[in-house]
Amino acid sequence: MTSQGQFMRSLLLLLTFFSVHGLFAQQLDSKQLEELASEFTKSSFPIYRDLLSIPSDANYPDDILLNVQWCEKTFQSRNFKTTRIQTPTVPLLLAERSVASAEKTVLIYLQLDGQPVDSSKWFQESPWIPVLKQQGEKGDWEQIPWENIENYEDDWRVFARAAADAKGPVAMFLAALDAIKSMKIEPNFNMKVIMDFEEELGSPRLPQAVKDNSELLSADMLIILDGPVHITNKPTLVFGARGIAQLRLITYGPIVPQHSGHYGNYAPNPALRLSKLLASMKDDDGRVTIPGFYDGIAIDEATEKILRSVPDDEDVIKNRLKIAQTDKVGRYYQEAIQYPSLNILGMQSGWVMEQTRTIVPNQAIAEMDIRLVQDSDPERLIGLVKKHIEDQGYHVISEAPTDEERMKYDKIATFTHQVFYQSFQTDFNTEVGQWLNRAYNRAFEVNPIRIRMGGGSIPISPFVTTLGIPAVLVTTVNSDNNQHSPNENLRLGNYREGVKAMIAFLTEKL
Repeated sequence: MTSQGQFMRSLLLLLTFFSVHGLFAQQLDSKQLEELASEFTKSSFPIYRDLLSIPSDANYPDDILLNVQWCEKTFQSRNFKTTRIQTPTVPLLLAERSVASAEKTVLIYLQLDGQPVDSSKWFQESPWIPVLKQQGEKGDWEQIPWENIENYEDDWRVFARAAADAKGPVAMFLAALDAIKSMKIEPNFNMKVIMDFEEELGSPRLPQAVKDNSELLSADMLIILDGPVHITNKPTLVFGARGIAQLRLITYGPIVPQHSGHYGNYAPNPALRLSKLLASMKDDDGRVTIPGFYDGIAIDEATEKILRSVPDDEDVIKNRLKIAQTDKVGRYYQEAIQYPSLNILGMQSGWVMEQTRTIVPNQAIAEMDIRLVQDSDPERLIGLVKKHIEDQGYHVISEAPTDEERMKYDKIATFTHQVFYQSFQTDFNTEVGQWLNRAYNRAFEVNPIRIRMGGGSIPISPFVTTLGIPAVLVTTVNSDNNQHSPNENLRLGNYREGVKAMIAFLTEKL
């Protein structure tokens, strides 16, 4: 090769190096990020609407498979390689995109399923048909034509099941990917995106899937695109979440419902027995009275400082909930969620309202959950609850009683449980925490609110424990989004801010 040819080849390699590495290192400032987020927020609304229009209740696997197929197509069109991770029910979906010479790999968790719906409680045609609404003068939400979204206002909202929890963050992430592509920017890290389609069922197949595919899912850190920002609606990072176990408790009366005139005062009422049993588990301040339930939980001085740094206004929170007083598990909100909770999800016995019947019910059911924290062993807590039931004089079994058992024991309770996953917690100063903090500082020109432990539960501990990686939640949706309830919604100002946050970490050098 001639000296001129060698020079041209060296020049070409040098230009290629600066071209590629310049794109890796490109740091968009807050104003540039805002402009880019605004543009791609609008262009992503059709994607968001399309995704929300696919029913995603995990109790209906055929609908879930439509979501899987949508995600495969959508991520493949953005140069991701997709792999279905099979489980006994519906698959998890992994999307991978590698970057030349990247030294780090970031695993990104997305949730695609939504809670079941009661359409009669939604103020629209269907929870699976997204609608655009603005708030009227009297505070009610008025539907406006979807086409108006092209000129949206920050306080307008999209109402649909999974709008906030958690298809909104999925659409934001796709918008952020399209935004950096338009700028010819490539992250300087590899991306693995794991999509969960059974999160609202407790992700029962996830732990085993992570164990069976640990090499495929290996990464240096995990970020979770899920959850609401702080109640002040300021940029928020969450460094932990409580785990969850569910309990079912059934008490019994006569073998079938009996006429309350004939058998009231004679046949024991299971609803009354269940009520007294549940009431015996907590005092009037909402604290669990079962001995040992809070053992192992300690709030030291350093932790207290972290908790107090969150800018909660207790009066604002109480006003949002419309409650005069709070339970006394903690002295304030952040402290309260550092402890395990014992909660009644719902109760059922006989019939009520228009269906009321004059009977002594045959049984009473309570569905409960325990929100778990790292310093408490789930099986120990469940064992304490079971022992407490026994101490109240109940014969505790794990299935429906036989006729022989009914005739032998005065008080019988069926007690079953399932531990879905434990809690997780990440130190603020880990690499992933520092990286996200830098990205947020660049995007919003303020330090994000950093929360030690979120109150909700997400199935992240299998990744943390099995893969041995730290995890942080990038939260984006409005805190008053009605997740898990009728009329779930996402504020469009939060959508844009979420896109901005995701562009920021995609362009932040690791």
